[in-house]
Amino acid sequence: MQLSNTSRYAIRILAYMAKHQDEVPINATVLAEALCIPYKFLTKIMTELVNVGFIVSIRGREGGYKFLKETSEIKINDILKVFNDEIVDAECVLGIGYCKGDDNKAHKCALHDEWIGSKKVLQKIFKESSIESISGQGTKS
Repeated sequence: MQLSNTSRYAIRILAYMAKHQDEVPINATVLAEALCIPYKFLTKIMTELVNVGFIVSIRGREGGYKFLKETSEIKINDILKVFNDEIVDAECVLGIGYCKGDDNKAHKCALHDEWIGSKKVLQKIFKESSIESISGQGTKS
């Protein structure tokens, strides 16, 4: 299981913004350079983050981006949902289709029983970890 570049970049962007909240608004060029993310790709990600209400875009010479939502309220899983990267229960870890679950042995992948416990733990971590907690700006909520 690997997150897409888009989701990984979005998490890195929001964590960076959380660490630098005293410098708001943060310019897209500054973000792109600091995080080594291609500018055009970064702006597409930022547009999505604005559209879902995590951040706001401020236009003008002194413009940039700042949080609209509290960093403690933005969970990693929420970000993954935006970019269709959420860990789905029925998704096969081997990428060979969908596992039907414990009640249907005919549709379980070879690693289903070994993976299901780890998948549940990872889902829990993503649902509980906030941008605030991963950026070191607070305690895990």
